[in-house]
Order: sequence, then C-alpha cells, then structure tokens
Amino acid sequence: MSTSWQRRAATRPKSVEATTLVALSVFTVSGVVVTRAVMPQAPALWPGVALSVVACAALHRRLDRPLPVLAVTLLCTMGQGALGYLLTPLVMGPLLWAQYTASVRTPRRAARNGALTAAAGIAVTGLFVPSFHDSPMLSIVNPAAWVLMSAAFGAYVRVRREYAAARAEHADRRREEEARHRVIQERMRIARELHDVVAHHLTLADAQAGTAAHLARADPGKALEIIGRLPETTAAALRELKATVGLLREDTDPGHDLTPAPGLGQLPHLVGACSAAGLEVSVTVEGPSRPLTPVLDLTAYRIVQEALTNVSKHAATRTARVRVAYTPHYLTLTVTNDTVPGRPAPAPGPGPGRGFGLLGMRERTAAAGGTFHAGHRPRGGFEVACTLPLDRPDESPAS
Repeated sequence: MSTSWQRRAATRPKSVEATTLVALSVFTVSGVVVTRAVMPQAPALWPGVALSVVACAALHRRLDRPLPVLAVTLLCTMGQGALGYLLTPLVMGPLLWAQYTASVRTPRRAARNGALTAAAGIAVTGLFVPSFHDSPMLSIVNPAAWVLMSAAFGAYVRVRREYAAARAEHADRRREEEARHRVIQERMRIARELHDVVAHHLTLADAQAGTAAHLARADPGKALEIIGRLPETTAAALRELKATVGLLREDTDPGHDLTPAPGLGQLPHLVGACSAAGLEVSVTVEGPSRPLTPVLDLTAYRIVQEALTNVSKHAATRTARVRVAYTPHYLTLTVTNDTVPGRPAPAPGPGPGRGFGLLGMRERTAAAGGTFHAGHRPRGGFEVACTLPLDRPDESPAS
C-alpha cells in the first residue's frame, strides 16, 4: 500500500469501508454467477445473489458485533449451499472475512466455538449439493477447511497484536523503572552531597565554638580570633548548600548564581578551615598533578573532606595527614591520623564515622570506578585510602 493511499485511508475511513464492501460484493456475486454456470444442474440465480448481498451488507457491523455478523454470514452461506451452489472461496468470501474478524476481536473461547460451529455448518450444508455427492472433498472438506484456515489466520494475527502490545507495555514499564531508578540515584547523590557539606562545616563550626569557649578565660585574644573566623566556616557551608540545593532547580529557574563544584584545588581552603577548628592538617602531593574531570575532582575533594570531618569528630589527636599521589593512570588519596602516645590502639572494627561518612566515601569511590579501604592501622590511628582511575573511557570531562 502506497503512502498516498494510506494517508487517504486514514483520513476517509468510511469511504474506504464502503469501497471495500462494494468490491467484495462484486467478487461474491461473480463467484455465484461463475459457480452457477459451471454446475451440471444450475441453481436459482437471484436467491443466491440476494444472499451474497445480504452477507456483504452484514459485514458493515463486523467490528462492533463480530459474532452476530458471523452468524448472519454463516446462515447466508448455508442457504446458498442448500440452493445447490458449490461453496467455493469466492462464494464464501463474506463468511471467511467475518470468521477472521471474530477470531481477532472476540475472546479465545468464543472465537474457537464460533469457528467450530461455522465449520460444522458448512460441512453439513455440503450434503445438500446433489451434483457433488460423489466428491465429499469438494463439497464438505474443502469448504470447512477454508473456514478453519480463516479462523487460524485470525488467531495468529490476534496473538501477534497481543505480543506487540505486551512488548510495548513492557517497554513503557521498563522506561518508567529506569526513570525511577535515575531519580533515586540522583536523590542519593544529592543526599550524599548534603551530608558531606553539612557534616563537615557543622563539625568545624562546633569545634571552633568549643575551642573558643575553652580559651575564653585562659586566652581571650585567641578565643576572639577563633570566633572571628567562625563566620567564614558558616558562610562556606551556606555557599555549598546553595550550590547543592541548586541541583534541584528546574531548567527554567535561573542558575547563574550557583557556586562551581569544589575540587582538589580548594584543599588549602579546606586545610585552613580545619586549622581554625583546631585540627592541624598536613598535605603531601606526590607526582606531577594532572587536570581532573569535574566529577573526579569533586569526588576526590569530598572524600578528603569527609575523612577530615571524621578525624575532627572521632580521632584521639588533633592532627591528620593527607597524601595525594598522581600516577599515569591513578589518583591515590590517603588520610591518616595517629593515637595519643602511650594510649593503646583501638581494636579493629567500626571506628570513626559509624554513620554515613564511610558509606558515602565508599559509594563515591565505587561510582568513580575506584577502590576504597578504611580501617585502623596496626600501629594505632585510622586510615582512609582510595584509588581513583584517571582515564575511565566512559567519563567525559563535561560530565
């Protein structure tokens, strides 16, 4: 079917329906005339033509009433057989079309019962054709087989349509599940960002406030200096919170005021914030530094930030060491802290960051395709170490 004909059929369905039924009527009437001409005993012409026209006219309601239309066409065809016509595919055209429609549009049991009833009716009608009593193949088996073939073809089309509908439904459900999964992943990522930002800055602010309160009487000048640096910590927290929550904005919301995501280039500011809270941090960089993708840069920064936050909250000493090592293919981050001299090392097991800190660092490392380890050191203290690949083929710098 050409494109122009398909377009015309879609825009004028009633005209196409009428044309099809008229064409079928012409073929069916022609079949009646031809069959009458070749038979030894010519049956009555006009009753056969009238039954053909009635059967074709009944097909107009085949879509909304398939079983009644099948019954009408069956009775018309049986009437033609009773008149003495040999039931050829041309004469049975309306019945075959009605049987196909019933097989496609009715429940399976009803379609099966309708097909068996039609085949049985046609087989019984073949007994009334006197000219072919000696040839049951032409008068009984062949007409019934055409009915059953039409029913089988309709059942095949029905199964194909149901299969296509099931595949489309499965594809829609799969797209919905994938979209829901992406939403959950995005929520987890934003929740991880919020946890890292809030936990780090509030821990530093709490440490600064506690240190200032402790030094308020012994060293008021130092206490005032720490309090003076407290707004810097809270301001940094607000900036990162604004940038993180800004990820929840819709595309139509203005986003020009969002702060860029932090990276390893801001380690000096992180060390300064930790120093203001009383945590002395030393940073060692090994190997020539390389430009990192935004995702990897943010991941590395958040891991160091969370590790230092855990040191601030849980470590026995107020010192930590950060090691950043660049190799041709990997970036290694190590954050360690020691125990107080003379104090026994804690037993292996859950240690600093019993909450979501270690879990968040592990998830970030896994998302970047790296490896993560955190635990107590044999000689005391705690160590967080991760290795991140620098040349992942599925990560682009713009991601």
